[in-house]
Amino acid sequence: MPKCGDELPRDPDPAVVERDKFRIGSKKLPCALFDKRRIPVESRRSILNQKIKTGPELILATKRYAKDSTFESWWHILSTVSLLVLALAGTLWNFGIFGKLACSVLSGLLILRLFVIYHDQQHHAILPHSRLAEHFMRFLGILMLSPTSVWRSSHGHHHKHNSKLRGSHIGSFPIMTKSQFLNSSASDRSSYLFMRHPLTILFGYVFVFIIGMCVGPFLREPKRNSDGLLAIVLHAAIGVTLFWNWGWMALLLTQTLPHFIACGIGTYLFYAQHNFPGVSFNDKAGWTYDKAALESSSYMRTGRIMAWFTANIGYHHIHHLNARIPFYRLPQVFREIPELASPRETTLHPLEILRCLRLKVWDVELQRMVGMDDAMRAPGPA
Repeated sequence: MPKCGDELPRDPDPAVVERDKFRIGSKKLPCALFDKRRIPVESRRSILNQKIKTGPELILATKRYAKDSTFESWWHILSTVSLLVLALAGTLWNFGIFGKLACSVLSGLLILRLFVIYHDQQHHAILPHSRLAEHFMRFLGILMLSPTSVWRSSHGHHHKHNSKLRGSHIGSFPIMTKSQFLNSSASDRSSYLFMRHPLTILFGYVFVFIIGMCVGPFLREPKRNSDGLLAIVLHAAIGVTLFWNWGWMALLLTQTLPHFIACGIGTYLFYAQHNFPGVSFNDKAGWTYDKAALESSSYMRTGRIMAWFTANIGYHHIHHLNARIPFYRLPQVFREIPELASPRETTLHPLEILRCLRLKVWDVELQRMVGMDDAMRAPGPA
């Protein structure tokens, strides 16, 4: 496999000739475009007569994939809900402690999948014209501690301001430059580091979902975010019911542990998809929508099982380029649009997780995220 930017070797396939000096426009073909592990041979052949798409042209190329299949969307929703109901029932069934624990973990992963599907519906990527889906997903959002009033406003802002040094903190993790951090008060530093702390992410169930998505928004704007209060009341009522009828083990395995797993993984995914080695942040002058999608949103490379449980949210760079693409079409886009096949990657490998979690502030001079040791070393430019 040649290195990126190298002249491409001849393809043994007779259908492809004279590739040695081939150029697309004025640029060399990125080596990942012909990575046989990612691009089918038919797609690699079609690249030969295409120009590299950038900017609005690249966004336009994704438009044909932004089509919902009513049957497929409902199938994913209802099958996931059905599996979740069975898994939750298993936590109450007389399976023995290990059987119940397995059902509890499975429930957490299914809640995670359902949350990503809910996220897709909130973008109107799936079932955009279905009133039934709208009401059903609103109800699921309340059950999952992600009320619609808060999610749509904060997440919509996130998509419009992703990777901006100013204004991107709404609906996302806050970002300070090295200079801003060093010039901040002790309390502001503590607050900033708390929001990005690994334990805050791990306990996303409490800090991000219960407090951040429900309690906080309701206290700030009670009328607008009344569904935040409803989510908390309903969540507490379910907990009390479980404890009253089945005891503390049911409360732990049927509600607490599944939400802890789903919210913890979901919070980390959201963090790592915009806070990873190689991420790029810009001020208003250098910001474009497509650049933010491709350089500030990662491709979370996972196995097939985890890709299913996360409903393909790992293809986050494509999702940010066009949020109207249903989650079940994202792998197809990845395969068929070569410009999207060589993204900035991260994984769920423990060492990669540590690398992401160590990133704290944006160094303007180095144009990269750095950890606390580098952040405290010397003042950087504002």
